Amino acid sequence: QVQLVESGGGLVQAGGSLRLSCAASGRTFSRYPMGWFRQAPGKEREFVAAFTWSGGSRDHADSVKGRFTISRDNAKNTVYLQMNSLKPEDTAVYYCAARRTQGRGISEYEYQYWGQGTQVTVSS
Repeated sequence: QVQLVESGGGLVQAGGSLRLSCAASGRTFSRYPMGWFRQAPGKEREFVAAFTWSGGSRDHADSVKGRFTISRDNAKNTVYLQMNSLKPEDTAVYYCAARRTQGRGISEYEYQYWGQGTQVTVSS
């Protein structure tokens, strides 16, 4: 089992930055590719960023490319999402997730473990 706990959400003005953290415990952290998703009110959960199965590269959704960056620190069992140039449309609950399966990791159905989510609100 893998337990995931997100932190770092909050209220920020448009153009500002936040860094989300996801602390993992349980099975060996580095074995599981990690990803970030978000869900805005009334919308489906959507892909934000993820490490590929090999861990050698990363994918970011077009809507956040150039503004958000996923990274990880295996020594701290933590994955991060650095969010810059935030926009009101980035407002959502952000979830980190871990998967046992191969693939790009851009679908929520590829993931078996989820955190509880952290709220990000961007004011205009």
